[in-house]
Amino acid sequence: MAIAPEIQSLADDMRAWRQQIHSQPEIAFNEHQTAHLVATLLRSWGIETHTGIGQTGVVGVIQGALGPGPSIAFRADMDALPIVEEGQPAYRSQHHGVFHGCGHDGHTSILLGTACLLARQRQFRGQVVLIFQPAEEIIQGSLAMLEDGLLQRFPFDEVYSLHNHPTLAAGTIGVRVGAQLASVDFFSIRITGVGSHGGMPHLSVDPIVIGAALVGALQGIVSRTIDPLENAVISVCRFQAGETNNVIPEFAVLDGTIRTLSTAVRQQVVEHIGQVCQGLALAHGCQIDMSLANSTPPVVNSPQPTRYVVQAAQQVVGPENLIENVAPIMAGDDVSVFLQARPGCHFLLGQDGPMCHHPHYDFNDEVAGIGVAMFEQLVRLRLAA
Repeated sequence: MAIAPEIQSLADDMRAWRQQIHSQPEIAFNEHQTAHLVATLLRSWGIETHTGIGQTGVVGVIQGALGPGPSIAFRADMDALPIVEEGQPAYRSQHHGVFHGCGHDGHTSILLGTACLLARQRQFRGQVVLIFQPAEEIIQGSLAMLEDGLLQRFPFDEVYSLHNHPTLAAGTIGVRVGAQLASVDFFSIRITGVGSHGGMPHLSVDPIVIGAALVGALQGIVSRTIDPLENAVISVCRFQAGETNNVIPEFAVLDGTIRTLSTAVRQQVVEHIGQVCQGLALAHGCQIDMSLANSTPPVVNSPQPTRYVVQAAQQVVGPENLIENVAPIMAGDDVSVFLQARPGCHFLLGQDGPMCHHPHYDFNDEVAGIGVAMFEQLVRLRLAA
């Protein structure tokens, strides 16, 4: 593995940018300081810069010096998570309850390093569109940018992005053709029964008992209605009901998430959940209402862009550090919406350490140069003279 000196020279700057962003984390659609830092740096390097795209997104456009050609986009996410950081780095979050626990600070610093490098050289044809996206954690930012005219204002033919992955060894690249990450749907199921005294349950229609039956029935959807060669997850992550220990409540609410690797299976799961809710409502004489929110499709990598990522990885980290056909992950990412709009590839950058969303997570600055080198190599492959 050999990182070019011009990329190595950016290491200290990328570390400083990343740690500054880490110490001042901002949640979805509130990335004002981060967006300001990004825009200020892009403009300082002479890059055409646009702010307020999809509320707090930033777009930079770098024209190559070698004439017209294709347009490719690189995307990084900027938002943090609403969780408490338990680690104690010197650059620890200064905003209690907000934390860069997924590495978006690292992704942003990598794309900033890429921008700085390309702005200095510009030895390519066509253009590179730099997308600094808000609100990935609530899977709304990419759609917000598209609805704000991203493709019309800054057209691109292909889109590439990366995400750190702690379960892969530092310095490795993982990628696959097809579904790389899962679709994401968040569901909320409200059960309306009849409340009663805790000592007189026969006078109630108990939403807690119905909810408990529903939790078990939902698990049967995956095990008994979905082809076992397909991938699907239904997780009930919150069950809320009642205020005290001697009253059967009128309402219960179950919240959770659905993850699949195909849109067909996704639709099948949603339909089955609706059927289970209808059946239990009829059986118990209650009302059950389900709603879905903040949905995004699977992250699906196109064949040809994935081949370019494989070629880039072979040059940057070597075949021995490339994992082709890496196992898909049931986490999601709303870069999927960009990948529906244009062909592209989302790949994984190994970094070791605690898994994303862990309270002790921290991005590994040592692998940032590999991310920059991957993006630069993709420019060489796609926009060479």
